[in-house]
Amino acid sequence: MNTRAPRPVCFVVMPFGTKETRAPLPAPQRVRFDALWEKAFRPVIEELGYQPVRADQDLGALIIKEMLERLYFADLVIADLTIPNGNVYYEVGIRHAAKTAGCVLIGASWSVPLFDVDQMRQIRYPLPEGDVNDETAAGIRAVLMQSVPPLAEGVSPMFQTLDGYPVSVKADRAGVMRGFLEELSKFQIAARAVRLAPPSEQRARALALQQDHASRPPIVPAVAIEVLYVLRDYAGWQDTLVYIAGLPDSLARLPVVIETRCLAQSKTGDHGTAIAALEELVATTGPSSERMGLIGGRYKKFAADTQDPREKRRYLNAAITAYEQGMTLDLNDYYPSSNLPRLYRLRGNRGDDESARTAAAVAMLACRRAKEMNPADEWARPTLLGMAFDAGDVVAAERLMTEVEQDGAVAWKLATTIRDLETSVALQTSADVRRELEVVLDTLKALL
Repeated sequence: MNTRAPRPVCFVVMPFGTKETRAPLPAPQRVRFDALWEKAFRPVIEELGYQPVRADQDLGALIIKEMLERLYFADLVIADLTIPNGNVYYEVGIRHAAKTAGCVLIGASWSVPLFDVDQMRQIRYPLPEGDVNDETAAGIRAVLMQSVPPLAEGVSPMFQTLDGYPVSVKADRAGVMRGFLEELSKFQIAARAVRLAPPSEQRARALALQQDHASRPPIVPAVAIEVLYVLRDYAGWQDTLVYIAGLPDSLARLPVVIETRCLAQSKTGDHGTAIAALEELVATTGPSSERMGLIGGRYKKFAADTQDPREKRRYLNAAITAYEQGMTLDLNDYYPSSNLPRLYRLRGNRGDDESARTAAAVAMLACRRAKEMNPADEWARPTLLGMAFDAGDVVAAERLMTEVEQDGAVAWKLATTIRDLETSVALQTSADVRRELEVVLDTLKALL
C-alpha cells in the first residue's frame, strides 16, 4: 500500500504558449513559456518538494472559481512577471490579500514590470534567449532552487502594512485617510484654477501652487506629478527644470519626471542631452509611444536647425524612425503619428506621400477617440484639424472648419497651429487638393 504523504501544492501563475516580450533588445522578442515551464519551473518545484500546478493544465479554461480556490489553498504561489500580463498581476493581488505568506515573484533579468513592484522582493533569473535551451534552463533552476525557499515565508504586503488585517484592522487610519483626501481635493481645485485663469496670470499661479503644495520634501508623489504638469504647461521650461532639480531622488527617477526633464532640456536648446537621456530610459525601462515621440521630436528639432543637407536628412530619418516606433506601440496615442505626415513629405522618398496619408488617417482616428473619451484633452481638436489637412481630406477639413466657427479659434488653438496648416497645404502633391484646402485655410485665417 502506498502510504506516501501528499506533497504541498505550488500553484504557478504565468503565461503559456509563445508570447511577445515587448522588451528592448538585447532581450529576446518572444519567449516559449511552455519550454520555460517544462525545462525549468516544473523540475525545480518538484525538487523543492512541491506538487507543481499550472493554470492551463485544465482540460478547459480555468474558470474564476477554480482560480480563486487555487490561489487561496495553494501552499505556495509563484508568479512570473517576465512580460506585462495583466492577469498575472491580478492573481498576485488576490493572493496577497488572501494569505499571510507564500507568494514569490519571479521574472527574467531584463523584464520591465507592468506595475511598480520594486518595493517587493523578487527573484530575477537569466533568460538570454526565448527558446530556453538546456544551459539556460539549468541556470534558471539553480537561481530558483537557492532563492525560492527563503522568500516563500515572506509576509504579504497587505498583512504587513495593515495591523490586524483582515478582521481587526485599527479604525483610526480611516480618519487619517479622510483628512488626506480632503486636502488632496483642495489641491486639485487649486490646480484646476491655474488652468482656468487668464493667460497673463497662469505662470504666477502655477509657481504659487508649487510653493504652497510641493516646494519641500516630503512630497506626495501624485501632488508632485500634477505640479510638474502645471509648471510644464503654464509656467516655463526653466521653471520646470528648477522644480525637477529640487525633487528628492525617489521622485526624480520616475519615468514621467525623466521624460519631462528631457523635454524641458530640449525646449531650452539642449537637444543632444535630451535624446541621450531618453534613449537611456528606453534601454533601461522599455519603449513607449510617449518616449519614442519625444525622441522623434528632438531629432525633428535637429533637422530643422541644421543647414547641412546630409545632416538634415540624417536627422529627418531618425525622427521618422522614432515616430514610427511610437505610433506602432500605441495606435491610440495621436502624438507620434500626427508628426509623421509632414516629415514624410519633407523627406520625399518613393512611397512617402502614401505613408503620409496613412499616418494622417491613423492620427485622425486616434484624435477622434481622444476627443470623445477625454473632452478635456486640449490638443485633440487642433491635431485633428491638422491631420485632415495632412491627409488631404477636404471634406473632413470643411466639416472641422464648421466646428471651429462654432467653438471659436481659441478652443482649437488656431493662432498656434495656423502655420502648420499652411505647411500642410504647401506640401500637398495634388494641385486640386491644394487649391481646395487653401479656401478652407483662408476661412480659418479670417477667424483669427
